[in-house]
Amino acid sequence: MDQKSKLRQIAVAAIMALGVAHGACAQAQSLPQSQSDNNGASGVVSQPGATVALPSTQPAQPQVQTSALTPDEAKQSAAGNVAELQQMIKGSDLSELRTTYNGSYGASLLFHGKEMTYYVALFQQKNFWRVIKTQDAARAEMIYRDFARQTLQLSDVEIRRTQLEAQKAFTERMIALSQNRANRLQADLDVARQQQTIVANQQQQTRADAVALAQQKAAAQEQLRAAQRQVRELQRQLESGLPVH
Repeated sequence: MDQKSKLRQIAVAAIMALGVAHGACAQAQSLPQSQSDNNGASGVVSQPGATVALPSTQPAQPQVQTSALTPDEAKQSAAGNVAELQQMIKGSDLSELRTTYNGSYGASLLFHGKEMTYYVALFQQKNFWRVIKTQDAARAEMIYRDFARQTLQLSDVEIRRTQLEAQKAFTERMIALSQNRANRLQADLDVARQQQTIVANQQQQTRADAVALAQQKAAAQEQLRAAQRQVRELQRQLESGLPVH
């Protein structure tokens, strides 16, 4: 083979190698991102004619978690998610995954298995306030945690009011018990004072009666002595002139 033929073969091989490399790069750039960035489920992008892998049941955790709702999520309640969830709760297709209660507020994470859809609800006294619907498991968990934090904040004043009402009722009950005790003690004291007055009056009357009786006794004794003197005098007169033994 001459020198020109060898050079021609080398050039053709180089051109073919560059073409293969360029085609591989172009194909790699045209591949879509993994679905795990959008809905939390891992997927495999298949070559033409290859078997497509099913999404994994274990959602991938997002690298950056944020509790801020997207504009679409913020409008979902107005779009009828509340009414939709209320209707679905009447059936048996929903599964309650998590629920948090703080005071009269609560947050729930519900799962509709047939549609692989999550409902995150914020409610007060069993009345739905906000409902977010998503097929992203990680996003649903994040919104649920945010709603749970909101119930904690919203219930602070309510719980404080409940505690203050209980403290007020307890204090009023203690006041009533103390007042009742004071009333009983006052009644006992009034009875004691009345009885003391009665006793004092009785003692005074008794002392007066004793003085009067003493005077009457002294007068009676004086009368007795006078009567005895009179008896002796009469006896002496009666026996006057009689012989003395």
